[in-house]
Amino acid sequence: MRLFDTHCHIADPRFDEDRADVIRRFLDAGVQRALVVADPREEVPNEEKVFALVDQYDFLYGAIGVHPHNASGWDADAEATVRKYLAHPKCRLLGEIGLDYHYDLSPRDVQRAVFDRQLDMACELDIPVQLHIREAHGDCMDMLRARAKAGRMPAGIMHCYTGSWEAAKVYLDLGMFISLSGAVTFKNAPKLAEVAVNTPADRLLIETDCPYMAPVPLRGRRNEPAHIVHTFSKIAELRGEDPERLSEQLWQNACAALRLQ
Repeated sequence: MRLFDTHCHIADPRFDEDRADVIRRFLDAGVQRALVVADPREEVPNEEKVFALVDQYDFLYGAIGVHPHNASGWDADAEATVRKYLAHPKCRLLGEIGLDYHYDLSPRDVQRAVFDRQLDMACELDIPVQLHIREAHGDCMDMLRARAKAGRMPAGIMHCYTGSWEAAKVYLDLGMFISLSGAVTFKNAPKLAEVAVNTPADRLLIETDCPYMAPVPLRGRRNEPAHIVHTFSKIAELRGEDPERLSEQLWQNACAALRLQ
């Protein structure tokens, strides 16, 4: 089987001491490709580090965007940096971008404005997006529906999806992929089990979002791409599907979502 981690943060400082071992472990586990995410408005900007990794390893790809937590830092320089790296031949997504009303680390009106601007850029440049939406599905769906009606809706992925099946159906109707993380393995996540079972086979993705969201039985530990096997196994169990067939479907989905061969 071959697996594709469609969202990870292995450039994070928590991997600085053993990053090469982390990469070896995920290759040994069957993770043959991974997408690494950059944000020029992190407290310590990481785009150079992310794309150095992407250049070093042929099985790594990149994404860049300003996270809703960091939306207050959006300015002309941030946009210029995002545009610069979106032109990189191995940059496959604009993201993660979106709305996060759980922490409100940036004002909500600023989050919406920066989200809208980055969605405009995705349409302009014809690049898919990767969306981080937390406790903000109502506003997100309103924004995306309006864009779809106006013909300004980019392709993309609902990253680390933790919403309901009812909301997932709206995103699917808008053409999005649904990406599940280790949260689907949690005992207190019945709504994600419903999403895992009902999402059409050709619209489903998996990810780690590492170093966050470690799956059962590794909750509380630093997550890493090799741990995606637990998320994958849980989804195969929930769907009652042959693991080899499902892994190939998920691989094809990831390549389609990221426009890779």
